[in-house]
Amino acid sequence: MTTNPSNAYDADADTGQAPVARLSMVNMDCTDPQALAAFYAHILGWQVTYSDNDYAMVTGEGATWGFGRVPGYTAPSWPDIAGDKRYHLDLQVDDLPAAAAACVALGATVPDEQPGDGRWQVLLDPAGHPFCLSPVKTAS
Repeated sequence: MTTNPSNAYDADADTGQAPVARLSMVNMDCTDPQALAAFYAHILGWQVTYSDNDYAMVTGEGATWGFGRVPGYTAPSWPDIAGDKRYHLDLQVDDLPAAAAACVALGATVPDEQPGDGRWQVLLDPAGHPFCLSPVKTAS
């Protein structure tokens, strides 16, 4: 892949042009779409809007998130030693210890590796995807 520096993205540029695309939804690979949709619906307070053995969706706050069964799926590693982590979610919570405990009760696990000096907490969802909980920032 080659890039043309004259066409490189400039985050500070205001082109005044309409966006090229709109995000319609995000999809996540997993082994059990129904279980993962139920997990995220519960922790986010969203609704499961579709669910079968191979695919499930949750919807809330104007967004839709899909979960698809992928044969042979393997979870990303944490910590990301092999460089196979694909992404992670950052979720804001009112009470970090209480939210972490609720996520664990729903099937999340707490990995040993916890960067951030306590400013956030890394958890792994039931399919092994890492996600972070951080306290809602209050105005000073």
